[in-house]
Amino acid sequence: MSRQMKFVAFLMAGPTSHHHAMWRHPQTENRFLDPAFWETLARTLEAGRFDAFFFADVLSFYNETVMARGGQMSLLDPVPLVAVMARATSRIGLGVTISTSFQEPYAIARVLSSLDVLSGGRIAWNIVTSAIEREAQIFGKDALLPRSERYDRAEEVLKACLDLWTGWPDGALVLDKESGDFIDEVKMRRTEITGKYVGATGVFTVPPSPQGHPVIMQAGSSPRGRDFAASYAELVFTLQHSLPDMQEFYADLKGRVDRAGRNPDDCAILVSVDPIIGETESIAREKQAYINDLVNPQLAIPFMSAHTGLDLSQYPVDQPIKDIPAETGSRGSFDVILQGTKASNLTLGEVAKRFAISELCPQVVGTPENVADELQEFFENKGCDGFIVTPTEMPGSFEAFTRSVVPILQKRGLFRKEYPGSSLRETIKA
Repeated sequence: MSRQMKFVAFLMAGPTSHHHAMWRHPQTENRFLDPAFWETLARTLEAGRFDAFFFADVLSFYNETVMARGGQMSLLDPVPLVAVMARATSRIGLGVTISTSFQEPYAIARVLSSLDVLSGGRIAWNIVTSAIEREAQIFGKDALLPRSERYDRAEEVLKACLDLWTGWPDGALVLDKESGDFIDEVKMRRTEITGKYVGATGVFTVPPSPQGHPVIMQAGSSPRGRDFAASYAELVFTLQHSLPDMQEFYADLKGRVDRAGRNPDDCAILVSVDPIIGETESIAREKQAYINDLVNPQLAIPFMSAHTGLDLSQYPVDQPIKDIPAETGSRGSFDVILQGTKASNLTLGEVAKRFAISELCPQVVGTPENVADELQEFFENKGCDGFIVTPTEMPGSFEAFTRSVVPILQKRGLFRKEYPGSSLRETIKA
């Protein structure tokens, strides 16, 4: 079989995704507190044979402006939401974001493994390191770890989770009614980990799922984040701005995976795209202009400040973005912004508006054939292994994509017509 695309839907349990005017679109339903809405959306994505969907997550309101204006936020914990959507589906992967900055490994491993068992092996863990001081404060912490230590803690957390997840060998769960043997305690392995940041001692309580343990997903862009992904990630979510940027990231990360002693094919790189589809190209362009004009300018700079962990309000809006220092906050996020704006020498105000529209990712605009053509170009020119599909209206963006673009890609042999198995790891490796 020839190389095929992978698709993962980007979701947030709130009013927006990347596009901060999504909730204001007249066709957006804004039923983000209704479990039936999410169940229907999960079935739509599964009918489109998406590899998975995943929920990005924010543990606190970024700031008062973002809260008041309906910017990016999570109004529900994605863990129970994923459980609801798992019951409505049988094949699609279910991704959940959990930060390594505040929870202990056992708590993370237990909840994710429980979801993985109950879903039949369809869970992915999107690993993030928190970069927002408000998230630390809501957890009762004085401050975040220094930026240089966040991935050190993340690596300890992940290694502990992986150790816990491998504590159950084959045949350990006996369940023999006649003998009364329930678990073969001799086969069970204890975890004994004491690290600088976290530890775990004891026997893990959750039996393994059909895929063994959750798929590891990651979205770091800094050099340290890329090294982390190269060592552990099976799916990588990245924000890139054009085909050359995608190709540069793709080649760099695949090289790091190889140097980490892994097969580069075992780490799929997915770039974020925002499809806007119309019956004609002119209709699609009108849709694009309409939704982009709904972004509130008062929201743009506070949001980008919160996302990067930098107070950008202290700089003039006409200052070139490349001249702004970034010694704190999320270095990877700010580097992505700089990369996407260096060719145009954009000002802070110009960049902030674009960031609130798509986080500087491509808006793929046109007829279904136009959109399919552009995705094929990115894919076949080694810009990616697939796509994070991000909506601009809900649920219409996903309905239009699955009903109009997916069949074209299937006809071209670029995307599956059926799931290869029942677990997420089977799907992404096919």
